[in-house]
Amino acid sequence: MTTGNTFPKAEHLCGEIRISQLFTEGKAFIVYPLRIVYRVVDKNEIPVKVMFSVPKKRFKRAVKRNRLKRLMREAYRINKTLLTEIAIHNHISIEMAVGYVSDELADFEVIQSKMISALKKVAAKFTAVTPTAQTSENEH
Repeated sequence: MTTGNTFPKAEHLCGEIRISQLFTEGKAFIVYPLRIVYRVVDKNEIPVKVMFSVPKKRFKRAVKRNRLKRLMREAYRINKTLLTEIAIHNHISIEMAVGYVSDELADFEVIQSKMISALKKVAAKFTAVTPTAQTSENEH
């Protein structure tokens, strides 16, 4: 497993079967302008696998699509420990897709703040169970 602020190929979600299962079985929410789809899978050596997409319908020019994907990847790379630590602690693996749903280009600060809140929201789904276990241990 890698540490630090890297985003190696092993953490990229790829494969038609895995991606289609993610979109059919996964849970979704929107932190505008990002749409997050995630699901928990059997534990493997990589705690979180992520893919990024920007629709051609909204951005015709590949240059704009690639820029937005690059900004989303960078925002994820910098803040991914918010989610990976929770996944490692709970012994789970998470597959996640991040889609861009706005018609307007956003700057890095907006994308980063929304990515942070999205990662915290996904992490909160899995930390809701752990505080009760911690409080029961502290009471003894």
